[in-house]
Amino acid sequence: MEKVIEIFGSNVFGDAVMKKRLPKDVYDTLKSTIKEGKGIDSSIADTVANAMKEWAIEKGATHFTHWFQPLTGITAEKHDSFISPTDEGGVLMEFSGKELIKGEPDASSFPSGGLRATFEARGYTAWDPSSYAFIKDDTLCIPTAFCSYTGEALDQKTPLLRSMEAINKQALRIIKLFGHTDVKRVNVTVGPEQEYFLVDKALYDKRPDLIYCGRTLIGSMPPKGQEMDDHYFGVLKPRVAAFMRELDVELWKLGVLAKTEHNEAAPAQHELAPVFTTINIAADHNQLTMEMMKKIAQKHGLVCLLHEKPYDGVNGSGKHNNWSLSTDTGINFLKPGKDPANNKLFLLSLAAVLRAVDLHQELLRISVATAGNDHRLGANEAPPAIVSVFLGEDLEGILESIANGTRLDNLSNVKMDMANGIIPAFKKDNTDRNRTSPFAFTGNKFEFRMLGSASSISDTNVMINTIVADVFSEFADRLEKAEDFDSEVNTIIKETVNTHRRIIFNGDGYSHEWEEEAERRGLLNLRSTVDALPLLKSEKNIELFEKHGVFTRSEINSRIEIILENYTKIVHIEALTLIDMMTREVIPTISAYTDKLCQTLINKNKIGGVDGLVEKELIARLAAAEREIFTLTNELKNVVATSERTTDIFEKSVLYHDSVLRIMGDIRKYADSAECVVPAEIWPYPSYGELLFNI
Repeated sequence: MEKVIEIFGSNVFGDAVMKKRLPKDVYDTLKSTIKEGKGIDSSIADTVANAMKEWAIEKGATHFTHWFQPLTGITAEKHDSFISPTDEGGVLMEFSGKELIKGEPDASSFPSGGLRATFEARGYTAWDPSSYAFIKDDTLCIPTAFCSYTGEALDQKTPLLRSMEAINKQALRIIKLFGHTDVKRVNVTVGPEQEYFLVDKALYDKRPDLIYCGRTLIGSMPPKGQEMDDHYFGVLKPRVAAFMRELDVELWKLGVLAKTEHNEAAPAQHELAPVFTTINIAADHNQLTMEMMKKIAQKHGLVCLLHEKPYDGVNGSGKHNNWSLSTDTGINFLKPGKDPANNKLFLLSLAAVLRAVDLHQELLRISVATAGNDHRLGANEAPPAIVSVFLGEDLEGILESIANGTRLDNLSNVKMDMANGIIPAFKKDNTDRNRTSPFAFTGNKFEFRMLGSASSISDTNVMINTIVADVFSEFADRLEKAEDFDSEVNTIIKETVNTHRRIIFNGDGYSHEWEEEAERRGLLNLRSTVDALPLLKSEKNIELFEKHGVFTRSEINSRIEIILENYTKIVHIEALTLIDMMTREVIPTISAYTDKLCQTLINKNKIGGVDGLVEKELIARLAAAEREIFTLTNELKNVVATSERTTDIFEKSVLYHDSVLRIMGDIRKYADSAECVVPAEIWPYPSYGELLFNI
């Protein structure tokens, strides 16, 4: 293997390349743009574009593309070559500053939620200079934002950049009040842990549900699943190890800080975790990671499954979002300090997060609302749909002492009296992790665990950034007017803890008791996308996003439309796939095997004295299953047809959730029971045992 140091970032137009290839004044201007989050200075665009082109051509690139993230869940590319004709009939290799800064892809064919009509095709892509350009498949990829002709956001990146600016603005107000006047920018940092499954491609190709839906719609569990806990952190199988090695190399070339990889809890399930980085870069890198996982898996005769619940009965896949907040001078808002003065900032930031999460539970749930993730949340393998915050015993004890003004024995009997401004020095929380908590403090960051495996991390972090920015704004308003700064900090912390302690929960999030307790506390339990999405368009939430310039009212309404349309389309495709599987394969297979059993029974009766009770029992079981599958499949056809005739998107999504998914679950029950009876060699699809253990 090539030396990691030599290959890391070799396909990235990063800082070292820019410093080498750009004039010093241009480099300094561009670095200032990146560091301060400003728009690109057009006066340097041509110089940067030419240097970028020359570097790319030397690396073998012939084309460039504005690489963007429309609301499809995947990235988009439109490739243009560098060639430009000459008067002599030849070509030049050209790339202008104008081409670097702005592109004009067709906006009519991407999801817009009514923002664009089919005949209104024009859209714009705009370079995000804070995320480095890179080379992929001999093409120079320029990370960009994507908006409509009239300026509305049509992508994942634009709201993310807006939310970064919102929290930077408000966090700067806070940090400067603490005397850190040298801070110029506050950045959100994120490290997203990516879970996924691998499946043998030959088996995958025999499963139409995996091909069309990304998950199995039927399938009975094998005798062994994950109950032995022997897969988690187990020795990597050779094919998997080879896949991971190549994945690491390709990601390192793209500057992705791929760090940790291991087997996850379920058979054939794995995880890759990068080192944290600035949020918009982390979002770009995660999209690249998912793309490269799929591409490299194919080279190894595998398919990478990013669906949140590809197999019923085993762990689904999430994407743990490790969120923190740091200044350009190295101050982490969420890192407990060694002295009381630093801990005031930490406790105030902690209080802000608690208030933000409690006030906006629905937004965090909405940020992870997808058809796939609904199958995972609350399934005793992932956080419940109830949002709560885990702090650990030590930190919760400190906050309780602050709220009550009581003594805390394990901190030298200090009385946490905020009225008197007594804040002790204390160690960062070292309590056990709570894997059932949706929003857990883990020492110097918060780990949000509800995010689904296939989703962009942008939506979730837009929500977290915005709600925390709003609380910081509220706190800063009070602190800037305060006659006694320290006293007001103390008051805010104490008031916030007392008001929002209901959101703190350190226990078992999987337990039924917690559901009951959460209801008593007044916490939301939004079990599905259909339950959650309508809350996005409340006036409270529209005002929040408009206040901080993250979304306009029309953009919010469009996103609701897009998410629900996507939800119904996914379930619609799943329903049609299941109907096809039952009609063309499962019912004929059951019928054929039943016929064979009947012939066996007839032959036994001819012999006389031979017991045919086994055949009779099997025939009865299969006939009952076949009848139910046939009846339910016809019912499913009718409900799908009714749902498709429904024009209101909310009504349609409710029908798909309440009726279509229910019938699909009933069909699955009978199909799985039949699979347990029909011989493996004639069952039309590879079994769970083959899919999970044949790598």
